[in-house]
Amino acid sequence: MAFDNLSQRLQMGLRRLTGKGKLNEDDIDDMLREVRLSLLEADVNYKVVKKFLNNIKEQALGEKIMKGLNPGQQVVKIVREELKKTLGDEAVELNFKSSGMTIVMAVGLQGAGKTTAVGKMALFYRKKLKKKPFMIAADIYRPAAVDQLVTLGKSIDVPVFEMGTKVKAEKIVEEGLKAAKEGGYNFVLIDTAGRLQIDADLMQELKNVKEIANPDEILLTVDAMAGQDAVNVAQSFHNDLSVTGIILTKLDGDTRGGAALSIKEMTGIPIKIMSTGEKLDAMEIFYPDRLADRILGMGDVLSLIDTVTENIDEDEMKSMAEKMMSSSFNYNDLLKQFKMIKRMGSLSKIMGFLPGMGKMKQALNQVDDRAFDKIEAIIYSMTEEERKHPELIDRDFKRRDRISKGSGRSIQEVNKLRTTLEEMKKQMKRMRNMDDADKKRLEGQVKSGNYSGLGQTKAHKGKGKGKGGFRY
Repeated sequence: MAFDNLSQRLQMGLRRLTGKGKLNEDDIDDMLREVRLSLLEADVNYKVVKKFLNNIKEQALGEKIMKGLNPGQQVVKIVREELKKTLGDEAVELNFKSSGMTIVMAVGLQGAGKTTAVGKMALFYRKKLKKKPFMIAADIYRPAAVDQLVTLGKSIDVPVFEMGTKVKAEKIVEEGLKAAKEGGYNFVLIDTAGRLQIDADLMQELKNVKEIANPDEILLTVDAMAGQDAVNVAQSFHNDLSVTGIILTKLDGDTRGGAALSIKEMTGIPIKIMSTGEKLDAMEIFYPDRLADRILGMGDVLSLIDTVTENIDEDEMKSMAEKMMSSSFNYNDLLKQFKMIKRMGSLSKIMGFLPGMGKMKQALNQVDDRAFDKIEAIIYSMTEEERKHPELIDRDFKRRDRISKGSGRSIQEVNKLRTTLEEMKKQMKRMRNMDDADKKRLEGQVKSGNYSGLGQTKAHKGKGKGKGGFRY
């Protein structure tokens, strides 16, 4: 994530306070010095840093904090709240019309990921709100921009209206809107031209497109790698176009992330969407409180829940849970389970949502997402009978040798998969055999957020995822 270095430095500074029974002004100053350095290194605007630190100090030195119980934890809470305010305080979602077409105009400089963001929005809101998206290719200057959008449209099965690169953008948008209306589409995304830098010709064309389209949203695509310069870019676009929101891209990279912490405070434009990876489904609503929690190492369980519910059907989850609790869990079921997990994204992304996992950056980076592919290869090399009845493989080395050769994996990997399945079945058997006291204890732990020893019953304590038209 873009905030890895910032996250580590902030947590290091705050760790000095947690656990202390009493705090004095020197303790607060030491913490603030560490926070200031971490923010400046992240390329956060110095005015934002100054305001941020002043607000924290004013509250942290209050009598209630200095003389209260657990003052260090209360300071962490203050830092979290100020971080949330700086990021935007509350999530601001897109302004969709209750009926008819909602028109979104995407603007930004070249290289910020605007065209990809348009494709991601089409997919995201079709899944999330059941919208019927339609994309208009109005970037006629960047080489292959039209072809890129058409390719994206094909990959997600969303129509793209284009008239090549010889027709003016204004004409393309005018004709594209007519086609969208005739086709009954209710979510129109216009991919406009960008430049390497802002100039008068670019802004005039965008103003003309705005007048023709009368968009409900004008979204500026900002590269998280741009740092403080993103603030100047945002202000320039906002002055000419009255930008309604920002899409923050490339937040999955190893960047400093200063743009996210500066742009709302300096321009007043809310960040509405963030792009968190290269895949077309790697897009999220921007929740300031959730991002603040991630930066402070508190995890983001709500986003994890959203990811699960968006990618896995409730009936599918229920069916899988019932199957896992039965004694007939087999390789077909394991394959379905892995496919469900893969739909949610990379393993490192999923694990990154969990509290405390941010501290394990190196370990997360080493998580091999191809492990699922290797397991699938092994399972697909089994016969249908072997998948349904795992015991056939357990007692026959020749079958395991054949599966190993057929999948291109080693005998050791085949045996490891067998062990994994058996361990899962044992764990499920233990849960089935839990008495009422164990179940109540488990439920109490989950509610209180105490996960130590989770899943152990009394009996098991201590034992050992050109021409106008449509192109698809």
